[in-house]
Amino acid sequence: MTDTATEPSITDTWQQVLLLHSHIESRLATALQRRHGVGLSEFRALGHLAASPSSELRMQELADKLGLNQSSVTRLVARLNAADLAYRDLCPDDKRGVYAVVTEAGKTRHAEASRTYEQTLRAALAEADPQLATALTTLAANI
Repeated sequence: MTDTATEPSITDTWQQVLLLHSHIESRLATALQRRHGVGLSEFRALGHLAASPSSELRMQELADKLGLNQSSVTRLVARLNAADLAYRDLCPDDKRGVYAVVTEAGKTRHAEASRTYEQTLRAALAEADPQLATALTTLAANI
């Protein structure tokens, strides 16, 4: 039995996890934009494209991997195209199919930005560790 007077509710704890996540995502986005000129979604899109064996994904598949809708991914790929980091290509077998394809410059930018991402993430998690550990322990106890 838990003492609800002294322990935070699972809802309050989840809110704390979301706030920590938001703070960490903000730090990552700022570092990537300042040092590499890419936003967090663009960085993640480049990563998914670079990890694909053919360096390309159908737009809908990229949208699913990023958790974005089709319209948002279309705008994201347009920004990457404007920066010469990726481009759109039609599927040769199905003219309705559109692919996002990462360029060599996009692969290079992602590789360079990956180091910044990891360093920033490690620092942000180290700062958040006591709060995050407490929140995760509380969540685990309430499952």
